[in-house]
Amino acid sequence: MSRIPRIVILGAGYGGIVTAIRLQKELNYNEADVTLVNKHDYHYITTHLHMPAAGTDNPENARVDISKLIDEFKIDFVKGTVLQIKPQERKVVLEESTLSYDYLVVGLGGEPETFGIPGLREYAMNIRSINSVRLIREHIEYQFAKFKREPSRTDYLTFIVGGAGFTGIEFVGELADRIPELCKEFDVDPGLVKIYNIEAAPSALPGFDPELVEYGMKVLADKGVTFKIATAIKECTPDGVVLATGEVIKSSTVVWTGGIRGNHMLEEAGFETMRGRIKVDEHLRAPGHDNIYIVGDCSIVMNPEGRPYPPTAQIATQQGEVCANNLVASIRNAPLKEFKFSNKGVVASLGKGEAIGIVGSRKIKGGSAALMKKLVDMRYLYTIGGIPLVLKKGRF
Repeated sequence: MSRIPRIVILGAGYGGIVTAIRLQKELNYNEADVTLVNKHDYHYITTHLHMPAAGTDNPENARVDISKLIDEFKIDFVKGTVLQIKPQERKVVLEESTLSYDYLVVGLGGEPETFGIPGLREYAMNIRSINSVRLIREHIEYQFAKFKREPSRTDYLTFIVGGAGFTGIEFVGELADRIPELCKEFDVDPGLVKIYNIEAAPSALPGFDPELVEYGMKVLADKGVTFKIATAIKECTPDGVVLATGEVIKSSTVVWTGGIRGNHMLEEAGFETMRGRIKVDEHLRAPGHDNIYIVGDCSIVMNPEGRPYPPTAQIATQQGEVCANNLVASIRNAPLKEFKFSNKGVVASLGKGEAIGIVGSRKIKGGSAALMKKLVDMRYLYTIGGIPLVLKKGRF
């Protein structure tokens, strides 16, 4: 290429923002023209969203202005919504304009997976963005206010969380902590409030260590959470949910955390996808497209046993680092690096002062796991924004 190669990064989630930050460190001036496209002018920390959703933290703590993370002399930021990807033409169509690229990074994030359950899309809320968690928090507070006007409507005080994966478990932990405050504020008998966590799999936190799952469920049950495990939601209605067993739970609040799929635009662009996600090659590229990298929720990376790794913030962050390395290598005609996921451990919060986790081969729970969760969060803040961001956003 005689002109400077153009790199376009779609999405400023974990994979996209880390790719951009690494590129601005590794590329020389005038070595490439890099554009980052994102719907909002901030990056949000998805692993924090369960707290503002329950109302135990301010949504502002889960967001970081993109302008604070990127060097505007090295990265052009475009605030815009992606409408279409045209790989054959090497173009991306935005609401306001069209961008041409030589290299494309797709980190658009996932979409809620409803598994075809009727009514979920229409009547359930999702913990997916800053705006969605603001809505959930305000909705929960509004239910308490409504109950004071209609004390016979106990469905206002019944909260259903569909899915007992990490997001579901972390959210019910925070919600259980918030309920006593709301009961005090609105003068409501805490005995009237019900929190249900419903999971179709035979266990909460499917695939996680059984001993830690048992501990976590006991902690949450003691806080007032009722689990319905190995029970599928058959339908979501304006009045609550119908379970596969035929049981009907009346509720004005259903929050769905039961899974995500990739982005619909990948399928529409003609890529071969599985539930909206692309199985990438060892260098994180879309098969048949040496100039297109896929990171985060849009990608599938297989583990040594031949099963997909769960799409987590940890894997997306590591993908961002390797993706940036490979973009620089492509421009300089150097060898590409293979992506190998290094699992640093995983920690699930259970509300204030409680968590469960595995770090290396060690199981941790209680206060030490809660401290580890804070350290993991601070490590990510340091990765994207250094010590100033840790001091500003860290939970000490």
